[in-house]
Amino acid sequence: MKFNQLKYTASLLLISVLCLLPLSACSKSKSVTATTVAQTSAKQSKYVRCDEASNLVMLKMADGSEIVMELAEDKAPITTDNFKKLVKDKFYNNLTFHRAVPGFVIQGGDPNGNGTGGAKETITGEFADNGVKNDLADNHERGVVSMARNATSMDSASSQFFIVLASNSNVAASLNGKYAAFAKVIDGMDVVDAIANLETENQMIKVQPKIQEAYFVKRNA
Repeated sequence: MKFNQLKYTASLLLISVLCLLPLSACSKSKSVTATTVAQTSAKQSKYVRCDEASNLVMLKMADGSEIVMELAEDKAPITTDNFKKLVKDKFYNNLTFHRAVPGFVIQGGDPNGNGTGGAKETITGEFADNGVKNDLADNHERGVVSMARNATSMDSASSQFFIVLASNSNVAASLNGKYAAFAKVIDGMDVVDAIANLETENQMIKVQPKIQEAYFVKRNA
């Protein structure tokens, strides 16, 4: 059990050497087009695009499916400010989800598409092991969005993020207090699950699903 926990944790860390191997598993091949046209239309009716920054971010996938996350600005102000800036700068547009570990996480936001890249600026890690209070980071569960980071530095997160797939003791032991959780998926976990089931090799998704655009939305009144 302890070995598995360490294995999960280590594979989340952004490693500058030989990162293709730790950041890559093998699962069944499925299309990300898990959402139907009706489901996508329903989501579109619930949210409208807004030009100003908000606490709701839409990840519009290249196949038309959508993931909506709500930012926890009160829990992780540094991390959410950084994420908002990247969204505003269109940093995530045309990037991919490059990594999937069924039952654990999917990971994306790397301009290199292999776990080695990130944005120019790194941020303070908002989690207990780094001496920063963050209640969300103490409770990684299904749907929580958190920042990936380098094994050698708690303050090395920049753009890569992961979405938690399950709520269990292994997830809690591997992630709680160790990574800066900053958001939660409120719509589109079916899309997340479909990505998690794509064919992989050493956890690297063979055909990486593209984030066509990341942008701010608000709930449709």
